[in-house]
Amino acid sequence: MKGAMKSRDALLLNTIRSLISEIKNQEIDKKKELDDETIVSIVASQIKKRKESIALFDKGNRGDLSAKEQQEIEILEKYLPEQVSTDELRKRVREVVDELAAKSPGDLGKVMKKLIPEFQGRADNKLIKDLVSESLGT
Repeated sequence: MKGAMKSRDALLLNTIRSLISEIKNQEIDKKKELDDETIVSIVASQIKKRKESIALFDKGNRGDLSAKEQQEIEILEKYLPEQVSTDELRKRVREVVDELAAKSPGDLGKVMKKLIPEFQGRADNKLIKDLVSESLGT
């Protein structure tokens, strides 16, 4: 945050401030200091909110606001662990589907239950769901 203040980068500073504010609010709500895993999930949820905003701004022909949200996403992604490649994720999805003998779309939940904790913060849950659905042939 100090670096953003010194460089007078308003977008970076506002993004970091909003993230810190959300983390502090969660700490107050839970009445304890948050662990790294929870903080990563907060960062991921902030990214998700911005992606939803981008979709709405694009729908409303507000490219300027959409671009600002995209820049904030790029800033927030720096605070996430290294993301897993789609190919690596696809391979792991196939392994879990085979391991659980999942065959139908009804098995989606049990496959997701195993994969989500494994890739928490390292892959987008929507991408995981899409790959599982693809693997189950839905």
